[in-house]
Amino acid sequence: MTFPDEKFTHAGRYAGAYFAQVNAAAASVDKDEVERAARILTETYTSGGMVYACGNGGSAAISNHLVCDHSKLVQTDTDLTPRVVSFSSTVEMITAIANDISYDEVFIYQLRTMAKSGDTLITISSSGDSENIVRAALWAKENGLPVISMTGFSGGRSADIADVNLHVNADNYGVIEDVHQSLMHILAQYVRLAHMSEEVIGQRKF
Repeated sequence: MTFPDEKFTHAGRYAGAYFAQVNAAAASVDKDEVERAARILTETYTSGGMVYACGNGGSAAISNHLVCDHSKLVQTDTDLTPRVVSFSSTVEMITAIANDISYDEVFIYQLRTMAKSGDTLITISSSGDSENIVRAALWAKENGLPVISMTGFSGGRSADIADVNLHVNADNYGVIEDVHQSLMHILAQYVRLAHMSEEVIGQRKF
């Protein structure tokens, strides 16, 4: 069965059921995979590499939000200067590539243009099977870039391609995206914490 599988007649009760789904979905994430993702990002940030992110729809919003938290937040009170780009925010490039070539190429085209050794790709896709996501992940893998994928549902092809798959065991787009957003925040805050002095941590809001 999927959620929801019945009609609710009270918004508050639906909220309670929804939050229960979010809690269960968050608990399903492999915490060792979260640690591996943090290590990859830390290595990329400390070595001066670029982190590229991409996603469609709600996942595009998470990809764009990631730029703020992983670039601005992570370098606050640390010695890191992360360089982060969301391929979902480049509307001029996206529309030109989609119009002239194919929407399936909008992320791989930008990745081929910009990426080099030492960079990392983060893909965000609830299905894990969006063709433009899969093509970018395959190119990154074939060219030696670590791939961190955030997935839901069955994981799709990007789950199999990724070096690290942050999989959310859920079947509701909103629930999956809520947990993906949390994972984006968790990784940013953890990397920042790991590079802050102990006495400063208690003086800051996260």
